[in-house]
Amino acid sequence: MSIKKQFLKTRPICKVTFRLSKEDTTNADSVHIVGEFNDWNKLSTPMKKLKNGSFTITLDLKQNAEYQFRYLIDKQSWNNDAEADKSVPSGFSGSQNFVVSV
Repeated sequence: MSIKKQFLKTRPICKVTFRLSKEDTTNADSVHIVGEFNDWNKLSTPMKKLKNGSFTITLDLKQNAEYQFRYLIDKQSWNNDAEADKSVPSGFSGSQNFVVSV
């Protein structure tokens, strides 16, 4: 798992690249990133599967904000990101959402 941030000098945007390795996804067929940036829509933001089996996506997020998110693997199981800036309670049976700060 990794999260990389690239702050733009010309606009108040940060390009955030989320990446999950093949091992992180246990050979999944699909991964979607779900969070505040897409109104928690489970299927609106699919990640691209690479030839090596990892998944990646780059999102343009407004700077000076925090966004809660999780990964949805094969449309059925949730995965978290240990590389996130922090975690917060999700409000669902003790589970956690993860936060990226930009």
